[in-house]
Amino acid sequence: MNASVIGGGSWGTAFARLLTLAGMETEIICRRPEQAEAINLGHRNPDYLRDIELPGALKASSFEHNNLAQADLVVIAIPSKVYRQVVRQVAAAMKPDAAVLSLTKGLEPETLERLSSVLAKELPAPANKKVIVLSGPNHAEEVALDIPTATTIAADDRGLAAWLQKLISTESFRPYINSDIIGVELCAATKNVIALAAGMSDGLGFGDNTKASLITRGLAEMARLGERMGADPQTFSGLAGIGDLIATCTSRHSRNRMAGELIAKGRTPGEAEAGMGMVAEGLTSAAAVLNLAREQGVEMPITEQVCAVIYEGKGVRGAVAELMNRAPRPE
Repeated sequence: MNASVIGGGSWGTAFARLLTLAGMETEIICRRPEQAEAINLGHRNPDYLRDIELPGALKASSFEHNNLAQADLVVIAIPSKVYRQVVRQVAAAMKPDAAVLSLTKGLEPETLERLSSVLAKELPAPANKKVIVLSGPNHAEEVALDIPTATTIAADDRGLAAWLQKLISTESFRPYINSDIIGVELCAATKNVIALAAGMSDGLGFGDNTKASLITRGLAEMARLGERMGADPQTFSGLAGIGDLIATCTSRHSRNRMAGELIAKGRTPGEAEAGMGMVAEGLTSAAAVLNLAREQGVEMPITEQVCAVIYEGKGVRGAVAELMNRAPRPE
């Protein structure tokens, strides 16, 4: 079995390591050839997870020179804002019968489409019917250290999901199958926005009451959108929903939580991302989530205030006041 992982960031690197240790011939396809060369020579990613020694069998390549045409599994681990553009490059070079796994947690900003829908439209047949999504509380920093982790695999084809489940199950990585691909993808996109709010709470010095309230009410608005779009409500109480939401809102590894904290302390969204040296997906997907909610007629007040802060420059304390002063209502 051969695998190509598109994207040399933290999650792409951790997942490529996982695939290699699971016995697959794996390559990371990097945007910059010098990054690929450094991985091949030093068995470490010079830009992400620098302290993690990578298996000698894991190879790195560039978009110009790679083994994508031989890959049985193609893994997409790139930001949502360049997703379709890169997928088109991949589609032109890959085997038409390869399975494709998406690790990206977001929506396409311009179209508001779920990323599995983008894959279904852009991939050649029959690969466009062999699309899988992976989501859950799986911080790259912990997966790369073999810290016990559970995750969710979603696909329209349950047999395909079971194939991947068996392929990537290890002593430290336990996947569960979920047939609700809509719910899993919406959880992945919306929880990042709530994590920005949780980070803003941290940046203002608020406590556990505030964060627990944000997680709980954030989950409620996530589930409202999912229900309107045909997702299974149980998905939101599982690993892809509350599991990933808790991890993203509370972890020191969470880019979105950290971005929210930096913004509350006076940084602009651009400065926050630059200071972390990594993409915080919620800063892109927040607008898409809010626009989708409005399109569907779903109220998402936390998401609305997060968007006002990051796109309109609204003060964080003003956003908190507006949330707290909303008209009383039943839970």
